[in-house]
Amino acid sequence: MTSRWMGEVQQVRDVDVTWSVMSLSVLNEGRDLPEEYADLMEKGWGPVRVVVAARREHGDEIVKPLYDALGTRIHHEQQDYDTAIAGALEELGLPAALAGAATSTEHDEELRASHERGISLVGDDVGTPVIAVDGVAFFGPVVTPAPKGEAAGLLWDGCVLVARTPGFYELKRSRTQGPIFDTED
Repeated sequence: MTSRWMGEVQQVRDVDVTWSVMSLSVLNEGRDLPEEYADLMEKGWGPVRVVVAARREHGDEIVKPLYDALGTRIHHEQQDYDTAIAGALEELGLPAALAGAATSTEHDEELRASHERGISLVGDDVGTPVIAVDGVAFFGPVVTPAPKGEAAGLLWDGCVLVARTPGFYELKRSRTQGPIFDTED
């Protein structure tokens, strides 16, 4: 949801966005997790490995489109990861062979390094997403549905404001609903 929001922010604010690959599978590696969540974290390696492999072969500009194509298939359409990966690669005209990265550890060092670049900005007691503004980084915002148009810009303005506030660390409230995906994304 945050990546969709940032896409909207780019339409209404002059921002320079760098997309980094982060992974809850990397973050939670070695942690004692409930079995169901541990299974999800194990499966989560596949898509991010494919994104890292695609970035290596096709450059940084493929990260966001591939991430969006995977997210649409996994979260919106509830596809299994193998189907989602194959469909996303096809949609973007990427070689189907990149799907092999999902079960390979070949790109894991690069994945861990990318994840570490993001998480080192905020600490490992949070997750993803991480936003960095003017040298200050924080977890979030976690928002659903993703604001659009000027509403996206206003939320960005708030993020810039808190990033410029010395000593600001956290805003949080309990979630009362799950993600709301806009089917037009």
